[in-house]
Amino acid sequence: MKKSNINRRQVIKTGALGLGGGALAAPAVLAQQQITWRIQSHWTPGVEYFDTIYQEFGRWITEGTDGEIQVETLQANTVAPTNEILGALRRGLLDASFIFPGYWIGRIPVAGHLNGNLATWDSHEEMQFFFYEMGALDIIREAYAQYGIYQAGPISFAGLAVFSKKPIETAEDFNGFKIRSTGTPGRVFEKMGATPVFIPGEELYQGLQTGVVDGAHWGCVSTGWGMNLQEVTEYIVTPDFLSHSNGEFIVAMDQWNKLGDAHKRVIHNAVRAMSAKASAHFRYRDFLRMDEFTGDMGKNTSTVGDDVMAQLRQKSMEVVDEYSQEDPDYSGRVGALLHEFMRLTGKV
Repeated sequence: MKKSNINRRQVIKTGALGLGGGALAAPAVLAQQQITWRIQSHWTPGVEYFDTIYQEFGRWITEGTDGEIQVETLQANTVAPTNEILGALRRGLLDASFIFPGYWIGRIPVAGHLNGNLATWDSHEEMQFFFYEMGALDIIREAYAQYGIYQAGPISFAGLAVFSKKPIETAEDFNGFKIRSTGTPGRVFEKMGATPVFIPGEELYQGLQTGVVDGAHWGCVSTGWGMNLQEVTEYIVTPDFLSHSNGEFIVAMDQWNKLGDAHKRVIHNAVRAMSAKASAHFRYRDFLRMDEFTGDMGKNTSTVGDDVMAQLRQKSMEVVDEYSQEDPDYSGRVGALLHEFMRLTGKV
């Protein structure tokens, strides 16, 4: 038993969960009956981050628990369509999901805050202290719990970048601009004069190619690149309209409640560590892809000015207030925290 405990400590301290230093280390996990989790994402094999982020996250959980939680990572639509994941978790068809909170905004409005609000936080540290230090995540967890879901936390997918068929530089350029967008960003773009259109991910390339939309965002530059958006657009709009658009790791509450405290700590640590890793991973590749876009492909970036970003920030906070009115119990409380965040950081 002593040797097993030492091995577990070594895994947690020197393995993937050690990312960021000892602050993320968890105590040794006590031996218990092996658990097998099936988790599903909205991603599919073929994009590089399916393995380097999603499957790696599953490996971290297995390694961090010394193999006591075995994770099977499933691609999009394996067990349930992406927009039906919550029901699949409640019915026991899946145990957990590594996914995008924007899909649930119609049912869990406060998920929009987890996803991110345009022109608010400017760094990974700001995003993290808003959720963890200011307590926004605690409120969001209450809302998810109403659906029998445990919200383990946000995982950064880096910035929100718009691929476009035409330049976007001024506020007027948004007028009539058809953009594939979801969640709270869609409402903000609509306030700017654009026309948000929802297109499923598998139809996004064709939608841009045929002119159904003029532009789209699918996470950051490098995640959009994985969907080949660079092939059917001429511009990437800079800067990112949001520095960190988050994914999430959610667990069926029944499965979460079966875990011991040590296993729960491993998962919490894995979420925070993967958020840091994914942020750096995607951001680095964003720069590589931007260089390829403007160099090898001979295409262009278009840059919006500070005045446009200020308007986006104003419209974004208007949307926050609208959600607060529609959902005072959860979005209202998180919205109040966001206003305080914006004041503290000098953004308003």
